[in-house]
Amino acid sequence: MAGIHGTTVTLFEQKQTGVDAFGAPIYTETPIQVRDVLIGEPTVDEITTSTAMYGKKIVCMLGIPKGDKHDWVNKKVSWTSCGQTFTVQTFGFPITGIEANIPLRWHMKVRCEAYG
Repeated sequence: MAGIHGTTVTLFEQKQTGVDAFGAPIYTETPIQVRDVLIGEPTVDEITTSTAMYGKKIVCMLGIPKGDKHDWVNKKVSWTSCGQTFTVQTFGFPITGIEANIPLRWHMKVRCEAYG
């Protein structure tokens, strides 16, 4: 019997590499592969709450594996499934549980909106 497993996603981390002539920061994106991420549909309550709190509509939720130390706030994320590439933008702070109290391999949920 096969258990639940996630997919590999690309998280685009940003690092400030300088400033432009007007003093605005210049960033470089670095793609980072993160394995075993669950991708799921949000509930009606999650959609309603995120719209009221952030003014953004959730299109999916990401389940982040235990032990992951990446910053998931306001990041671009992409993955390929069934021959199609999907790209989303995370928003809000991740919903994090206490790793030891959660029986599965994932402990954090990240809200995502459509990118672009």
